[in-house]
Amino acid sequence: MRLAGKTAYLLFLFMAILIPLYAEESPGEELALNDQFFFIEELFLLESLFIFDGDFPLAELLMDEEALGEAIPPEEETLLADYPEDSFLFEAPPLIIEAPAFELRSFYTIFPGLSWRQRIWAESEEGLRYYFSSDEPPMIVPNPDLEIDLLGSIMNANPSHLIEALVVVPYNERELDLLDIYNALGRISRIKDYPFYRDGDNFYIFTESTRIESSRNRRAIPDPLPADTLPFSETMYLRLNEIHIGNLFLQGDISVSTHGITYSMTNFTDIRYFLFPVMRAGRFATILYLEPVREGMLIYSMSGFYLPGFIANRVNLTPNINRRIEIFLSWITHGLRIQERALAGH
Repeated sequence: MRLAGKTAYLLFLFMAILIPLYAEESPGEELALNDQFFFIEELFLLESLFIFDGDFPLAELLMDEEALGEAIPPEEETLLADYPEDSFLFEAPPLIIEAPAFELRSFYTIFPGLSWRQRIWAESEEGLRYYFSSDEPPMIVPNPDLEIDLLGSIMNANPSHLIEALVVVPYNERELDLLDIYNALGRISRIKDYPFYRDGDNFYIFTESTRIESSRNRRAIPDPLPADTLPFSETMYLRLNEIHIGNLFLQGDISVSTHGITYSMTNFTDIRYFLFPVMRAGRFATILYLEPVREGMLIYSMSGFYLPGFIANRVNLTPNINRRIEIFLSWITHGLRIQERALAGH
């Protein structure tokens, strides 16, 4: 209260001197005078916002030049002398913005309904697989509260057959993050390097895998260099040359969420099997959801395709499509291992 009383007294003396002078110089300018009173009222209001520890004689310090000189250390006085009296020196602290860190979720939190045996399969090298038709329920169901609904997106294409897969790839060198996933998905040219395994032998289905400029301009373009930043979304176009189908043209869409990345692939041209058209454009889709979890990298996949009844009754394409999904999973897994080794200094 001592500080407030002295400050109010000084302001009162100031106004007692200022108001008569102001009235002599500018008679009749009541509006400007009211502005001056408003300014003084603001000072009284702002004074209550400052809190000082102890009885700090601010009024005496402002009126006493000797005290002011004693309050400034000699080295700071030298620095202030280098600047004009009417200058104002302000040095702001550096602004540091940290991205929020999210705690890794558990694999069991995302898929709480799996049995003990299903969890073992999911954490094995082969992973958990299940084939079913559109009128049957899925076996791999994520927690509905987490809004990871791959089945709903696949059903928009009205598939007749579906394949779901789930695998948890353990960490080796270090924990992986979303940027590692994005860079692993970007190595399209490496898809052709991965076979599927049957009876102990390797079978390479894709003879070529490359990006193309767009759905209309199908000129091959190289993969980009590994990225340093993560986009919110991205669309790319792919051409995979398959030994039976020939050229398979796909549109790939990447979307990033808080905990994971969703990568969907859809054919934008008809698919032929031994020169016979078996699937129209947009009737095949594969969606991959990848999320770093405590146990490793979670890869959850849902694929759907439509086959007319007369073809489905004569040709069982489910094993063939499953082998291609196996190749995609191997491609992603090895791409993640490349990210581990690259950032671990190997």
